[in-house]
Parts: sequence; structure tokens; C-alpha cells
Amino acid sequence: MAECGPSPDSAALLAGMRLEVDVVRHDGAWDEIAEQMLVRASRAALAEAPALPAGDYELTILLTGDEEMRALNRTWRGKDAPTNVLSFPASESLSGPGLLGDVALACETIRDEARERNLALKDHVSHLVVHGVLHLLGFDHATDAEAERMEAIERTALASLGIADPYADQPHVSELLS
Repeated sequence: MAECGPSPDSAALLAGMRLEVDVVRHDGAWDEIAEQMLVRASRAALAEAPALPAGDYELTILLTGDEEMRALNRTWRGKDAPTNVLSFPASESLSGPGLLGDVALACETIRDEARERNLALKDHVSHLVVHGVLHLLGFDHATDAEAERMEAIERTALASLGIADPYADQPHVSELLS
């Protein structure tokens, strides 16, 4: 488990907020991914989202494989296929500090996507963590307006991590992450 307060670059945005990230590894293929990177990406999403009340926040990141992700996707979304990221908010509306929920990431799918798009694996994983955390905070991309708002926050969060715009010359987020 990693516990993180604000970093110097996001201290003003996270004043009075703490984020605890529990990383659960169900697949050994994730061993090369550093827990600190996942925490930094989670923190970046929280820092760039509209202001949240001060307090302690928690989330879990599940690092799994395509088989388990396929089962999760089938059970919770009725789609019998693996996907790159799934988010499971702890509640329907975020009312304040506490448990945000869980973000699940599928190793094989994410590796394939990174390879196909010629992306650094760590950058793609960071993007998907940011994306998943924003879903926990209530953001969605069901409409173009929602997608544009969510993508703008993702771009800013990723830029704070030194990661290039993942949507430059790419299809819309609703096409990439559906």
C-alpha cells in the first residue's frame, strides 16, 4: 500500500487532501510497473479534477490479466471481452472524503495497445490510471461534451507527469476506451 500526500507541484491543488492508493497485483506480468508511478498518476487525476473537499481519500488499483478482466467486464458491463480499464466507484455520487472505489487494469490488452500505438508502456498505463480515477470521481465520456471535458482533464494531468497528449491525432476517447 502506498500513502501519498501532495507533491510539491500539486500542493496548492491538494491542500488538506491525502490520497491512499492500495495496489493489488493479480498478475505477475505487472511486476515491472512501479507502484509509485500508479500513485503519481492517481494523484495527478485528483489534482486536476474540479476541487474536492479536504480530507482523506482512498482507492484501489487492481493489476490483472485479460482473463480476469474479461470476467469482470462480462459480469459488470455485459461485454464478454477483456478491456483495458474498468472503474468501480464506491458510490453513485461523490459527496466527500472516503473510499473512491477501484480501478482495474488488464496487462495483455494494455501492452498490446501500447505496442500498436507506439507508446511507452508506463505512459499508457499512467493515462489509463488517470482515466479510471476520473471515472471514480464521476466523469464519463458517453457524450461528446462529456468526453471533451474528461479529455481536457486527462491532458492536463498527464502533462503534469511529463506525458504527451494521448489524443493528439487519435480517435475520440469514446472510441478508444469503450
